[in-house]
Amino acid sequence: MQSTIILYTKENCGLCEEAKGLLESLQLQYPFQMEERDIYTNEEWLQEYQLMIPVVEIDGIQFYGEQLQPEVLQEALSK
Repeated sequence: MQSTIILYTKENCGLCEEAKGLLESLQLQYPFQMEERDIYTNEEWLQEYQLMIPVVEIDGIQFYGEQLQPEVLQEALSK
């Protein structure tokens, strides 16, 4: 069964584009669906993630900031 990875993002966000690129490269090794969520389309997301984006959620665990490294995400995806 394929996992769904959620990427919390917003428009004109360079770090978000980097995170998306990283996830797209990981899709070659780990099959998953990626769902992008623009935090400005949902008030709860905006309040929760405004200062943290990009945020990647894998199986309910959220990664952001320094955690958005290939090794960290690979480990989470391999579980």
